[in-house]
Amino acid sequence: MLETIPLEHIPSTHSVHVALFRNVANASHLQSQLLGRNPDFEYAFVDASTVASRFHLLSAVYKAVGIEISGNMKTPNVHSEIVCSLSSNNNISEAYRRFGIQPSTKDIVVVKVLVSRDETPSVITPEDVEKHLTEHVQGESVPFSDDEIAKLTDWPKLRKYHKLNGVNYVEGIKDEEVKRKELGLLVVSAMALRGL
Repeated sequence: MLETIPLEHIPSTHSVHVALFRNVANASHLQSQLLGRNPDFEYAFVDASTVASRFHLLSAVYKAVGIEISGNMKTPNVHSEIVCSLSSNNNISEAYRRFGIQPSTKDIVVVKVLVSRDETPSVITPEDVEKHLTEHVQGESVPFSDDEIAKLTDWPKLRKYHKLNGVNYVEGIKDEEVKRKELGLLVVSAMALRGL
């Protein structure tokens, strides 16, 4: 179930498409396609356990597209830049290892950014992307919603990755949903401040 997500302040030349898959059986194959730089698999394959919310992932997408437009990418393409943008530090290999797909990954968020160049529309359509994912991702497609993401987020892992252990005021929040939202904002803040 591929969702096209309009992001404000992203040029009309760029369109963002996101899908969420659970119980993926072929993560090793997908990762090998990325490592082999197979152009048919140029996606951001993100470990869903490291995503706090739609806002978190879309913040990384927005940041990566901005970096791509400015010509300041430190990775091969906008999709790998999305994975790195999820991190709160500048270590690219660590970002791939922590936030990207691994052979053991069971749940993934897949992002595809289609780009039109010189007034020429992208030759790949959202329908092509959805068909390709359906054919090659062996998993259950579920809606890319905060409710689905909440079922998959590994908060102890995210807290460790973003150095949020010991944030005392969060520990005092009794309502779990409020606590989760507050932690999500802290994760996005850490990610946004990277490199400043």
